[in-house]
Amino acid sequence: MFTNILIPVDGSTTALSAVSKAAGLAKTYGSTVTVLYVIDPYPFTGVGADFAYGQSQYLTAASTEANTALDTAKKALEEAGVDKVNAVVGEGHAVHEGIMRAAKEIGSDLIVMGSHGRRGLEKLVLGSVTQRVLGVADIPVLVVRE
Repeated sequence: MFTNILIPVDGSTTALSAVSKAAGLAKTYGSTVTVLYVIDPYPFTGVGADFAYGQSQYLTAASTEANTALDTAKKALEEAGVDKVNAVVGEGHAVHEGIMRAAKEIGSDLIVMGSHGRRGLEKLVLGSVTQRVLGVADIPVLVVRE
């Protein structure tokens, strides 16, 4: 039923819950699983030497964080018995756009992602990547609550 499952991760325990749920689906259907971490490559606006220095530090830290999150997710999938696992670092100014771009590029037929379950002012201030993906996705999205 599902041949290519995409799991966006951010290093949180919520994302690992989604990884666990996706592992069960992947084993059931023999799916290929792609874990994705999206980095905003241009988070700063400004000019000058300080901007360039900050950009370089940010990209180094973001890449390290991405690789750690992807390695953790990949290890969890492999320990759960999923044989076909890919790890991808994507880019997007808005995380949900990076997720949807990756889903299209790899031909995903299901997105499994965690939701922190924020409500009220916290949701308004922090936003919801999951909510945005749900609003634009043209493939099924399984939301795993922590």
